[in-house]
Amino acid sequence: MFPLPQARPPAQPRLGRRSAVRAGLAGCLAALLSACSGAGVSNSDLFTSNSPPPPSEQTARNAIGTGQVRVALVLPLSASGNAGLAGQSMRNAAELALAEFNNPNIQLLVKDDAGTAQGAQQAAQQALDEGAEIIIGPLFAHSVSQVGQVARGRGVPVIAFSTDSNVAGRGVYLLSFLPEADVDRIVDYAIQQGKRSFVALVPDNAYGSVVEAEFKQQVSRKGGRVVALERYPADGGKMADAAKLIAQAATRADVIFIPDAGEGAAAAAQALAANGLNLKRLQVVGTGLWDDPRIFADPALEGGWFAAPDSGGFRSFAGRYRARYGQDPVRTATLAYDAVALVAALVKTQGPQRFTPELLTNASGFAGIDGVFRFRADGTNQRGLAVLRATPSGGQVIAPAPRTFGASGT
Repeated sequence: MFPLPQARPPAQPRLGRRSAVRAGLAGCLAALLSACSGAGVSNSDLFTSNSPPPPSEQTARNAIGTGQVRVALVLPLSASGNAGLAGQSMRNAAELALAEFNNPNIQLLVKDDAGTAQGAQQAAQQALDEGAEIIIGPLFAHSVSQVGQVARGRGVPVIAFSTDSNVAGRGVYLLSFLPEADVDRIVDYAIQQGKRSFVALVPDNAYGSVVEAEFKQQVSRKGGRVVALERYPADGGKMADAAKLIAQAATRADVIFIPDAGEGAAAAAQALAANGLNLKRLQVVGTGLWDDPRIFADPALEGGWFAAPDSGGFRSFAGRYRARYGQDPVRTATLAYDAVALVAALVKTQGPQRFTPELLTNASGFAGIDGVFRFRADGTNQRGLAVLRATPSGGQVIAPAPRTFGASGT
């Protein structure tokens, strides 16, 4: 497993047993977290013999770092509203990663997709023409699809940030907080605590569709049963009908699943109470959307469980980010940091085969700011998540995030 650097001085990248075997590297120690000396790989082997085309003046102005290995960074830098703010924050995080890795031998080719699919396609094409060996980004699903098509045609992998698993696939890996991972973790934990019967009140939107499918599958896979599941629209007045049906079915369950953000979850809890359901009789569970002050302030949801990354890594990162840029990072900024740190570690240790599917899907995974993660062959990811309890003072960890992935691949 590679622990990605999180503070200066950066930690020496480390290679897990599976990575060493799969990459065929000699001289790596056998223990899971032992350091890879790189024996059998000379410094000259770390870079391909074919030099990329010289940078244009425009490329030089939009590049971070001066290394030999070119890496595209595609973000919605000029998009309006929150998208543009997120893009700039993620660009800063990428720059911070380079600085904390002690300026590795890579050059980030920063490309603005303006938040559009067409912009992303053009940005990716331009970066590939300039010699990019891997693409980091973009942020939105429609843009990832376009970038993936361009990159596959050139045999270049993509590490993107969309939360829509439908755009993952061969050569397109999502380094994002996927809702499916939240569902898997919280259902697994509930089953471990002896819970077996579930009811669910799910928002009637795209997010709800994703979590509903994963919830049903995971409960069945773990030996539980879904007693009832109802969808509710954004219109609060129509929530009452769904809440009434769930309140009636809840007498045969010991867990109620409410995968919504602050206002939605609070409204659902209120509707359930209005239909006579005492939420304290059931264990209420949610997803990472519950990491929200509005959840913590709602007495009806106090004591509820939810899955999320351990917040310690983000707090440390945010402090370093503020010291450098004088402002707070967006929550997704850690994704850009981890992507750049991962690429830097692979460039430093893995030679010409640094971005092969075999290495990127290493089953031992990687350790980043938000904990351990690994890419699946289908392009989705698995994360080591903590389970937290909602309290008035915030999320309280009741089951820590795993530090490694099990040998079984689960």
